[in-house]
Amino acid sequence: MKGLPMPAKLPATLNFSDKVKRIFTLLSQCGEELNVDIYCIGGFVRDSILNRPSTDIDIVVLGSGIDVAKHFSNKVGSNFPVSIFKSFGTAHLIYEGVEIEFVGARKESYRADSRKPIVEDGSLEDDQNRRDFTINAMAISLNKRNYLNLLDPFDGFHDLEKKRIVTPLEPNKTFSDDPLRMLRAIRFASQLNFEIDQVSLASIKENKDRIKIISQERITTELNKIIQSKKPSIGFKHLFDTKLLHLIFPEMANLYGVEIRNGIGHKDNFYHTIEVLDNISLTTDDIWSRWAAILHDISKPATKRFSKEHGWTFHGHEVLGAKAVPKIFKRLKLPLDSKMKFVQTLVRLHLRPIALTKEDITDSAVRRLLFDAGDHIDELLKLCRADITSKNEAKVKRYLKNYDKLIIKIQEIEEKDKLRNWQPPVSGEEIMKYFGLKPSREVGIIKNAIREAILDGDVPNDYDKVKDYMIMLGDRLGMKKAST
Repeated sequence: MKGLPMPAKLPATLNFSDKVKRIFTLLSQCGEELNVDIYCIGGFVRDSILNRPSTDIDIVVLGSGIDVAKHFSNKVGSNFPVSIFKSFGTAHLIYEGVEIEFVGARKESYRADSRKPIVEDGSLEDDQNRRDFTINAMAISLNKRNYLNLLDPFDGFHDLEKKRIVTPLEPNKTFSDDPLRMLRAIRFASQLNFEIDQVSLASIKENKDRIKIISQERITTELNKIIQSKKPSIGFKHLFDTKLLHLIFPEMANLYGVEIRNGIGHKDNFYHTIEVLDNISLTTDDIWSRWAAILHDISKPATKRFSKEHGWTFHGHEVLGAKAVPKIFKRLKLPLDSKMKFVQTLVRLHLRPIALTKEDITDSAVRRLLFDAGDHIDELLKLCRADITSKNEAKVKRYLKNYDKLIIKIQEIEEKDKLRNWQPPVSGEEIMKYFGLKPSREVGIIKNAIREAILDGDVPNDYDKVKDYMIMLGDRLGMKKAST
């Protein structure tokens, strides 16, 4: 162990809320009444020292965590029932919005082919030894004899000050035993803007292939937490540099690299993508908008072509990228629902607003964009702004100015034509009823003609005007009103 193993007082600047003080007091009473030692350990201790909000408290008991949980629940009343998981030796309850997890102190050992540990009862020292990082191994005593003392055998407080991610034990053992800890190291570095110490970083590179024994669900959970970081590029650079990205998300790793022909190169699409991701993270916390940023250029490697006349092109990468979204979501065990379709829409349309900023903006083009984007137009425009990563400041200013013009134009047309999530004023059912038709090619022709006329501005988005237009179209096709 490094640092001082002796208990130390918590920093004077550390202030717990009245609710947490009440919880700690109740837990201390439980320990006295049951004659067991109780400690708060892990993330809550770390976040309290960092002054980060946290509503999850992990409690370690030198004895039965389930018994302490039941006792605590009896103290606070029937409004706060305890959930017991006997097979894991844990218990859980929510008290006034705070989630409290109870477990007995444990000692763990691992087999080479599994991250599931062999668990035995252990001491507080055993429990701290099994923690992933020094900053997560700190404990606060809730016992009367040393109440609120900080027990920090690996000097995690010092690593918090230095903003370092360090394993408490030899990193090869830490990462080989539970390879998910490699992703957790990168996730904490990204969330906290900490450095991973060089020995631990080298160990992640060495043990990267061990990630293959981890379930996809656990990998994706950590990946999503990296994506939700304030600056996700920190995590993705580590994932790429350690080659973990090549194993868990090869499509993204394949974006890396610059090819030069005839003195002409293209931008590195990996670094461009994580810059776009950082940019959009400044404007939205929505994880699916961030996923759209990650995937917006995902099919550029497959569409890359070079010609002497035009240099490097990536024609159709937005269409191919949209098609790739369901496959990637399925493999990563992401939801195959409206969230996936939202990401698909943004990937498919991400070039459209950019094209409109490079030319005179016609009402028809804006109508079609509104029609295709529907309720996602605002998120699409955020992605397109984030996609401006040129180092040419004059070009960036020009693009942003044109975007402002586009937004004004969108607002004007949306207010006038009400095209967001637009449905034709005259439905297919009404067309069939008026002309006495069954579902047929003619109905489709009239519906499409109405849509195109409205989008082109030839007919106002108004029921009476559209119905007159429908009658005129029917007349051209030799149709008459059905007799009633």
